[in-house]
Amino acid sequence: MTLQGEYEPNAMDWVREQVEAYERSGGREANTLEGTDWPVVVVTMRGNKTGKIRKIALMRVEHDGEYALVASLGGAPQHPVWYYNLKAHPDEVTLQDGAERFAVRVREVSGDERATWWARAVEAYPPYAEYQERTDRTIPVFVASRKQ
Repeated sequence: MTLQGEYEPNAMDWVREQVEAYERSGGREANTLEGTDWPVVVVTMRGNKTGKIRKIALMRVEHDGEYALVASLGGAPQHPVWYYNLKAHPDEVTLQDGAERFAVRVREVSGDERATWWARAVEAYPPYAEYQERTDRTIPVFVASRKQ
């Protein structure tokens, strides 16, 4: 499944290059955070303002076939732009994990469910805990579930 529409590559060279290498190689290249062995997935979504197709690499946080998408922005005081894309278009999202690409529906989680997914996220990528300490906002967590 692919989203239809005009693709607007990320303005940041390193993000754009990682996504392109990941997709081109079927997830065999550029599949970790640079300089680490922490795996990533590629998330494709529709932009909330332009409607254009946007792509980002996020840390791979998987549990029982579902994925956490953590809107950390490194602990910045504001949400990443892609947070608003997912809020606006939760049903227009695909996720690529290695060679496999599939449609997902995303939902922001809260309360106990967020706490469970947050713990999984920190286990997969420990710097998330430090990012939360850097900011006054509660870092949002989405759960991406495969569409049937």
